[in-house]
Amino acid sequence: MNLKDRIAEYPNFPKKGILFRDFSPMLKDPAALSFIGDEFSKYFHPKDVDVFAGIESRGFILACILAGRYEKGMIMIRKSGKLPGKTTKLSYTIEYGKDTIEIQKGIIKEGQKVLICDDLLATGGTAKAAAKLIEKVGGEISGFAFIIELTELNGIKGIEKYNCKSLVKY
Repeated sequence: MNLKDRIAEYPNFPKKGILFRDFSPMLKDPAALSFIGDEFSKYFHPKDVDVFAGIESRGFILACILAGRYEKGMIMIRKSGKLPGKTTKLSYTIEYGKDTIEIQKGIIKEGQKVLICDDLLATGGTAKAAAKLIEKVGGEISGFAFIIELTELNGIKGIEKYNCKSLVKY
């Protein structure tokens, strides 16, 4: 299946000069969702994953698809202030400023193998921060799963030591 045929492109979004690649059309296509699960299942072995972590918010979708496929749990990596209860936070620099992500305290056990999921890898700032956050609380990164990778932005730099898989590359 050619997933590029199911990715919408929006020029000048969210700002002028950006070409936004949107995987949303895949969400209404059961064959595409099944294909995504199949492709990642070929790459990541179930014994290497204890839990899936979805990066807010589009990563939640991929993490849920894979968690269901693997019969494992899913946790959320969210922007600061979005999770109830006590959280562990990590602030990081992005291309246009600073941001903070968090997870709920105790949601990852020491040594648990975590596969981090997001819809798109661009500059890699959030992916790198997510890995640091998971490791900060004692989790082990088993890899990264991305539907789309914008290779010209070199976001893989800094996470290439992990097992990374992108289904569509531009």
